[in-house]
Amino acid sequence: MVDVRIELPCPAKLNLFLAITGRRADGFHDLVSVAAPLEFGDTLSVESRPAGFTLECDDASLEIDETNLVLRAARAFALAAKWDGGAHFALQKRIPMGAGLGGGSSDATSVLLALNQLAGTVLKRDELVAVAGQLGSDCALFLAGGPVVMRGRGENLQPLPEQAARRLRGRRVLVFKPMFSISTVWAYRRMAAGAPTTYLPPDEAEARLAAWVGQPEAPAEALLYNNMEVPAFTKFIALPVLMERLRTEFNLVPCMSGSGSACFAFLPEGSPVSTITSRIRELWGAQAFVIETRLS
Repeated sequence: MVDVRIELPCPAKLNLFLAITGRRADGFHDLVSVAAPLEFGDTLSVESRPAGFTLECDDASLEIDETNLVLRAARAFALAAKWDGGAHFALQKRIPMGAGLGGGSSDATSVLLALNQLAGTVLKRDELVAVAGQLGSDCALFLAGGPVVMRGRGENLQPLPEQAARRLRGRRVLVFKPMFSISTVWAYRRMAAGAPTTYLPPDEAEARLAAWVGQPEAPAEALLYNNMEVPAFTKFIALPVLMERLRTEFNLVPCMSGSGSACFAFLPEGSPVSTITSRIRELWGAQAFVIETRLS
């Protein structure tokens, strides 16, 4: 057997619009969201093996045991595809963990794409979407390759209408994260504890999204919304303090992605990126993560 090597990007994502609309009977939360991949992300190299799955990563802080989503995705693919092959995964980790940028989910989805290629494209797209949905609510969105509307707990996907997607693709964006992370489990528990005022009713969420989509002249900034900022900002005061500074000093429209702690802002032409970056690190510390990238 000749070893085959595949290298795939694992893009980060931003939730440009995120409305948590309520808690379901199964314990998950319903949402309406517009998510878009970034040009920035991790890189996954995959080498075929006769059997078994192994993982290495250049970030020593990442657990690479059987609980890692990369290996879980590999096992899920093998089961769904009835495939007895194997692979070694080498992950270059760039997306910060605990950020709300979907790093683990993106890595897992790239595993599914790579193994499907190694196996001879045995799973169709809808089958890959089903496997991705089993791994996590964010996973399937990375199969879309562009802005999507997410509903349900995140597994129900629709492409964003093209005229609306064109307002997003290629937009410059600054992504920044403090040294601390926010537990997704904690954030959703705080949402539930504050119910019903922490939730946005489903009809209102859909109306907000439809209003933006239906106005071709509405800028990308007008879409931004995230009601998960409510619990995050209550506990982590550094987030709203910085956002207010970015609004008043640089006329930016910052927003948090997912359950945080990463935030972002679109960059108008001529934005003083180095000055903004310095301000972020002045307030959040020199080790704060900051990256300029674009929406895919």
